[in-house]
Amino acid sequence: MALLCLAGCAGCAAGEPAHLDAGSPVRPSAGTATATSGWHGTVPKVSRPRPSFTLVDTSGRSFDFARQTARRATLLFFGYTNCPDVCPTTMADIAAARQLVSTDVGSALTVVFVTTDPGRDTAGVLRTWLNQFDSSFVGLTGSPEQIDAAQQAVGVPLAQAQQAPGGQYTVAHAAQVAAYGVDDIQHVLYFASSTVADYAADLPRLLAAS
Repeated sequence: MALLCLAGCAGCAAGEPAHLDAGSPVRPSAGTATATSGWHGTVPKVSRPRPSFTLVDTSGRSFDFARQTARRATLLFFGYTNCPDVCPTTMADIAAARQLVSTDVGSALTVVFVTTDPGRDTAGVLRTWLNQFDSSFVGLTGSPEQIDAAQQAVGVPLAQAQQAPGGQYTVAHAAQVAAYGVDDIQHVLYFASSTVADYAADLPRLLAAS
């Protein structure tokens, strides 16, 4: 699959081009997890606060991300339902991890999926797709401008549509999962190489973050 290199995208490591395709991860400036960090994902060099943006959920209600996920362990991902690889795999891994942890930990976790393809991902399409993984997952959509603003607030490169054969298109998007603790700080990022065990190991710590 052809890769698109974005020059000078926000959050990309110095000297490292941002590779985007329908599911390839874009790695922002971040350190790697170490034995001393205790995390099983990638630890950002800069700890970002929980971002503020407002979109619409699959019930048609306004969803203020900062307010409605405040003080909750939260996993945030941008993707789209026609994504052939990373998006469904990531959602399936998170759903499986939620089943591995205790009921108390699993029920305290909020998972938010923001579509980068609002033209095709209607509320109904988004809800049906997310229900395949976990009916508790929050799906958000909005205008292209609102979704761009949300990505900017999080600090990931903006998604871009790419033409595909037959008049179809794919969406090049950042594929990292941003994890926020109960202290409303982003503590860790997960990429396509992250496993179910990685998520499951870190979820209790997100609930204890302070």
